[in-house]
Amino acid sequence: MTEISLNRRSLLLAGLGLAGTGLLAACSGGSKPPRLADPSGSPVAQAEAKRRSTGRERAVTLTATADSADLGGGITARTWTFGALPGKEIRTTAGDTLVATLHNNLPAPTSVHWHGLTLRNDMDGVPPVTMKQVEAGGSFTYRFVTEQPGTYWFHPHVGIQLDRGLYAPLIVEDPKEPLGYDEEWVVVLDDWLDGVTGTPDQALAELRKGMGGMAGHQMPGMAMEAPPSPAPGSGGMSSFMLMGATSDLLGGDAGDVAYPYHLVNGRTADDPDVHRSKPGTRVRLRIVNAGGDTAYRLALGGHRLTITHTDGYPVRHEEVDALLIGMGERYDVLVTLGDGVFPLTALAEGKNALGRALVRTGAGDAPPAVIRPAELNGRILGAGDLKAADEVRLPGKKPDRTHRIELTGGMAAYDWALNGKPFDMADPTADTFLIGHGERVRLEFVNRTGMWHPMHLHGHTFQVGEQGPRKDTVIVLPGTTVGCDFDADNPGQWMTHCHNAYHGEAGMMGLVAYRA
Repeated sequence: MTEISLNRRSLLLAGLGLAGTGLLAACSGGSKPPRLADPSGSPVAQAEAKRRSTGRERAVTLTATADSADLGGGITARTWTFGALPGKEIRTTAGDTLVATLHNNLPAPTSVHWHGLTLRNDMDGVPPVTMKQVEAGGSFTYRFVTEQPGTYWFHPHVGIQLDRGLYAPLIVEDPKEPLGYDEEWVVVLDDWLDGVTGTPDQALAELRKGMGGMAGHQMPGMAMEAPPSPAPGSGGMSSFMLMGATSDLLGGDAGDVAYPYHLVNGRTADDPDVHRSKPGTRVRLRIVNAGGDTAYRLALGGHRLTITHTDGYPVRHEEVDALLIGMGERYDVLVTLGDGVFPLTALAEGKNALGRALVRTGAGDAPPAVIRPAELNGRILGAGDLKAADEVRLPGKKPDRTHRIELTGGMAAYDWALNGKPFDMADPTADTFLIGHGERVRLEFVNRTGMWHPMHLHGHTFQVGEQGPRKDTVIVLPGTTVGCDFDADNPGQWMTHCHNAYHGEAGMMGLVAYRA
């Protein structure tokens, strides 16, 4: 029997003392819009100057290009990458200044967003909010202090480019690392369609036509509409839409998009990446979900995992059989390797598909690609079951400002939004969630939809509930409310959005902005 602990109550706001906190909706009305902090203004520069810095610089070059990616097993895909899939890992030591020059050799504008990092606002990589897009043939140099140790990653923040191959891990090492282990293995998970069944832009165009009342994409009692006509040449079935994907762990509907492959470190399950080591080796896995639409249930056959961090911040250690990791989330785990060949299996939650890598510490044949380790049905914890480590827990404080952010929309019209208003990149400061420097802010995510959403906040980490983990991306299940508290100490204009790439691009985004 599967032991699953994804305690919804631990994610709800019961007991968080909402009364008297001054619930605020997105700013509206008024004769004159408020002045917002300039992404390059002096408060931003002052905040950057206060960050703990080593004075060292780590210079890297990123070249975004259209090329072919080898997925393994003779499968190649025409896509966009930073020269490899995933891109080459970047490592710094906490306090180092990263100097990353992006050369855009793509046929379209792009940018780089540094996911999870607390950095200066004008380096966040979100056109047109924090910078101009980097045009085709152009270049831009990002420069910022990487202050907080942890597991991070980077990707574009232009259109649906996230669901191509433009991503890579960014590891900020702790010079006073408290964990004891022998080696590291960075594991990047991804759902893949680009250059195989089409492009992400084609997938989004099809999704925007709506799914018209498909079961599992609607809340109980909602009106049902006729399904859309099949795409031409699809043999009577939609070429990108995924029908009937459900998961108890995710509260129902598991995803929108049909992917032909699920990759671990850029390789398919039939021709996997292999981590070679020795029996008894203690390994730190740094796991990143770079997918567009897929949560993964991840397990290492024959082993238990000890969770040590999520989204770069330490938690009280918990031993589990498997992890559930949503898009944009990261987990660090420790494991002591046995003797043999073991599958690291990433089950595409609710989609009846998987990706995998192998761990080889001895002789023997690899298990078949279709094997699902028993650990996938063992003990699984969600973020609401984890506790922040004492050294990173926010001091108890009543919020000065609370924004209630309702997650709205559905598949019928593909009208994903916040508070019923799809975000418009042509008018990004409309309906801004205003905050003030020095405030304790609560974002109260209320999921009114029939689908789960991994909600991400740029430029800050929040605490989930009173004692939950520090995170920048949190799963919000259907029909639940999740409270996320943070201290407003990083001036600027910051996105908050669903990290389902298609939901975000459809309009489930908003702007959290400091007053000038």
